[in-house]
Amino acid sequence: MAKSTITLASGHEMPLVGFGLWKVPKETTADTVYNAIKSGYRLFDGAYDYQNEAEAGQGIKRAIAEGLVTRSEIFITTKLWNNYHRRSDALAMARKQNEAWGLGYIDLYLIHFPVALKYIDPSVLEFPAWWMDKERTVVETDRVPIRETWEALETVVDEGIARSIGVSNFQAQSLYDILSYNRHPISGLQIEHHPYLVQGDLVSLAQEKGIAVTAYSSFGPQSFLELPAVFSEKAKGISLLFENETVKSLAGKYNVTPAQVLLRWATQRGIAVIPKSNNAARLAQNLDVLGFDMTQDELQSISALDKGLRFNDPGFYLPNHPLRIF
Repeated sequence: MAKSTITLASGHEMPLVGFGLWKVPKETTADTVYNAIKSGYRLFDGAYDYQNEAEAGQGIKRAIAEGLVTRSEIFITTKLWNNYHRRSDALAMARKQNEAWGLGYIDLYLIHFPVALKYIDPSVLEFPAWWMDKERTVVETDRVPIRETWEALETVVDEGIARSIGVSNFQAQSLYDILSYNRHPISGLQIEHHPYLVQGDLVSLAQEKGIAVTAYSSFGPQSFLELPAVFSEKAKGISLLFENETVKSLAGKYNVTPAQVLLRWATQRGIAVIPKSNNAARLAQNLDVLGFDMTQDELQSISALDKGLRFNDPGFYLPNHPLRIF
């Protein structure tokens, strides 16, 4: 059996396969997380922006109370949203999020995007958080350097709120910048990563620098088709990776599903994955992706599907104020 964890630069171990909480409805999150733990999941990937952290924590606490797991067996990743990049706001938000989870500490705390937006009082943040107004027309950036935010996260580690810190949706230049002044290591980089968006140089840089990479949207367009129009536009008309002949033929060869091939393509290359499913059978299948190895040529044949096709792009889906961070 392949190694099921990856050692972070902080020294802590993170599971290679986890459960992503993006788009999990708040009202079902506690039960979803509890059932995922029963299925064997130990890594849960959340974010302030997903607005379901407290409910996810409730599901975990229920599993702990019933003796299914201990806190130390669970790994929680969550993220700082863009409106809270100023030092004092980042520290306050880290404390607030840790309290919401209710588990004592956060395992990995990430800067969600490399862009600062103006502060919004979290008590009134009832609308999708890119926008500064309920009509979803205004986005306002703020003049906060990444260094200020990163150093706030280092204080979060010093205070024991988080054990490891990292970044999400960052590109190479920003990694080089942080590496010129960081006290605590960059333990994680979370990026959109699937055969249509391989980002090979970025992955190589991270791994060369000891930064663990986590892939989101491992199934490519599949994750975006169910979103509102402007978010799903790029995914429409794109061939599903589950139906790709290369992926399907490898699934047949190894007697696994196309989804398992896509997840193994990442994990075999040392990249963690965080798929989501509400289906019990698929939950188990998504977790069971370490039991077979493809050849290097087969891995490369999947990587060769690269189109540079990014679906999570605020430069595209915020038409009134595109944030061209990629």
